[in-house]
Amino acid sequence: MVKGGGQAGGNDGACGAAMEAASPETQLRHVEKDVLIPKMVREKAKELCSDKVEDFTKCCQENGFFMVVKCRAENAALKECLTGHYKDSTLYEECKQEYLKEREEFRRTGIPSKKRQQKVPSSM
Repeated sequence: MVKGGGQAGGNDGACGAAMEAASPETQLRHVEKDVLIPKMVREKAKELCSDKVEDFTKCCQENGFFMVVKCRAENAALKECLTGHYKDSTLYEECKQEYLKEREEFRRTGIPSKKRQQKVPSSM
């Protein structure tokens, strides 16, 4: 038996109308919009700033404990590069479209993209 006034479906009233306005393929949940897509943006930003990441990593490895003081310039350059990409709305849209493609493929096949990429043809 369903508690809460017999609302079996849950989304009634204004929420229901708002949900119908956006197509189900492009509608994003809170966790997708605020966690999963920004995670993709961070990963892409790391790739785009790979030279700065390398410089900072090398500096840290060379200076050990003194990296806090000696690697400030590398850290600032890395931070500036990453922040620039985090704030880039076109990169966010690119990642959003990529996420929507992956989600659609998952809904169609039931196989997560990571496992799809790991599959090896049986003819080998």
